[in-house]
Amino acid sequence: MPDPDETFPGGVRALLPQYQKRRSLLTHKAGEELAPADVDFKVLAAQLLPPQINPRPDGLSRVAKKRHMLLGELNGQSELALLHGLLVSHLRKHTYPDHAPALFRRLWAEEENWLLDHLPTRWLISAVITFADHGETEADRKLAQSLNILFSLMKIYESERSFSGLPPQDRFRVRDRNKAPLPLGMKDFSVLQGDLEANLLAPLWRDAEHAPATGRLTRHLLEVLNRDDGTVFRRFALMREAALKAR
Repeated sequence: MPDPDETFPGGVRALLPQYQKRRSLLTHKAGEELAPADVDFKVLAAQLLPPQINPRPDGLSRVAKKRHMLLGELNGQSELALLHGLLVSHLRKHTYPDHAPALFRRLWAEEENWLLDHLPTRWLISAVITFADHGETEADRKLAQSLNILFSLMKIYESERSFSGLPPQDRFRVRDRNKAPLPLGMKDFSVLQGDLEANLLAPLWRDAEHAPATGRLTRHLLEVLNRDDGTVFRRFALMREAALKAR
């Protein structure tokens, strides 16, 4: 019988099969191989993607299915954006083409400006998370892993927040606060005096200075985060402003 006190029946270890399944190899057919290690990025950047064919053809390999999905998501982009998407997709798996890590790092080393200017933020986040496993330096891997945790937890929290019925730009009202204890015995966050935001974000900005491959990407993402008006950080800022005015 499942333990009613467990969020995950069987414990967190029971999540391992699901985790492993999502990381299985992207199989391909002849002619669907990843671009070679010496591919000319400038040529790809100048080539617009073809339109997505719908409905999706039957009998596609996993790589072809991924390419079909990316053609829809990256509509109007270039073949270079598609290559980046395919690299990230391959490198999220346990097994991938041998030259994929080096090609991914070369792409960011040589085309960082283009990638920052053209890729949607969602793919920039995916890129920095990919560096957690495939960065060359410990500084890059450590910083990328911290960002992986930050953005993953934000995605979980903001997805739950969406069920509140409130737009992400609307702050919660202080008088509606439920004073039940936080889980795991954690101390509550003080809207006016709490320093958790600084302790969470400032070290990422600081450590970016010493991460050669992910430093600029990290600071770019933190700037985007700072300007986004629909995050928990912005809502707390609005709550703080309202509380100070009420004083």
